[in-house]
Amino acid sequence: MVEQLDSLWTLIRILVRLFHVLRKTLMAVLSNTSPPSPLLSWKFLSDKPILSLKKTMGASMVSTKTDEISTSEPIPAETVVKTVGAFGGEVSKFGECLPAETRKLKGRPSRIAIPQAGVVGLEFGETFCRKDEDLGREMEVEATGYCLASRRGTRHRMEDGYGIITNIHGDSTQSFFGVFDGHGGMAAMNFVSEKLGKNIISALEGVKEYDDEDKFETAIKAGYMNTDREFLSQGLSSGTCAATVLLRNGELYASNVGDCRVVMSRKGIANVLTSDLRPEREDERIRIESLGGYVSCHNGVWRVQDSLAISRAIGDANMKEWIISEPETRKIQLDRDCEFLVMASDGLWDKVSNQEAVDVVMKHSSSIQSCKDLVEISCSRGNRDDITVMVVDLRVLVQLGS
Repeated sequence: MVEQLDSLWTLIRILVRLFHVLRKTLMAVLSNTSPPSPLLSWKFLSDKPILSLKKTMGASMVSTKTDEISTSEPIPAETVVKTVGAFGGEVSKFGECLPAETRKLKGRPSRIAIPQAGVVGLEFGETFCRKDEDLGREMEVEATGYCLASRRGTRHRMEDGYGIITNIHGDSTQSFFGVFDGHGGMAAMNFVSEKLGKNIISALEGVKEYDDEDKFETAIKAGYMNTDREFLSQGLSSGTCAATVLLRNGELYASNVGDCRVVMSRKGIANVLTSDLRPEREDERIRIESLGGYVSCHNGVWRVQDSLAISRAIGDANMKEWIISEPETRKIQLDRDCEFLVMASDGLWDKVSNQEAVDVVMKHSSSIQSCKDLVEISCSRGNRDDITVMVVDLRVLVQLGS
């Protein structure tokens, strides 16, 4: 009996040793092979920050002369800022490409990525817009007569965007500026950032200077609604709010759908040029209900069909019966008292008043710093949404056009 137990324990010890030998051998084999690639989402989160590099501008540049088009290879993930002059400083004419030795490139912190200039064509002018490739949580853009700062909220993807066209048809009195706040995805924001300005300019081609202002407003409306139809034809379901400004021969046309807003400073006093198009507005509620929809309030927020907190937008195919793309437009005759515009998504206006925004810009000699400060103020007060703030210096643009 004792001999049998000894034999059993001996066998057990042999098996244990054999197990350890096999385990060591297996681990040695595995250590000589590369680990499998992580999931794409994990790789994205583990990427190192993009470093700011000072190189020649990789974006395509367009001159107002049809025989002068120069394009260089784009530099991926480059942090390039076009700095042609701050407010009140030296300025160059829109549409002219600065020589390489005079262009300034600012190195930014590693978390900032600046979009490359998108070129639409000489028939429109010098064009910039935020595209889907833009990386980073924060973004800054600065150029003659305008600047902007943008910060992504708590979402995985940035749904705010912007579009800028200057020197339209070679005319320095004409410029287009837009701020866009997407929802339900980035598709509508990306599409509208690129298309809306071009569609408005195309719609205005048949309008003469001596025509009444109703024709200008009708053309802007056509630009919005054509953009909406083009986007819906792609079968995508996201949507976007928009606030746009068209400067033309000393006149300003401010338009919007949704709750992006345009505020103008006149002698330091805030003048709101757009009205938020939300379902709590009585006229919007009546319009929606007359079309068979309904408006409800939950936790203090009014929504259409218990869904969207805005009553007009570009896109939103599944709610197009009630969420229309027709903008409201207001015309302003510019004069010496008109100083600058603050155009922003609701990420700013939900936390910062119109007058406070004007006051922040007024106290800064650096326009880009005022944009950054407004972003910081909103975030310090609990804003968790994407936020984009654009400041347009009307004095510089009017001077260029005079």
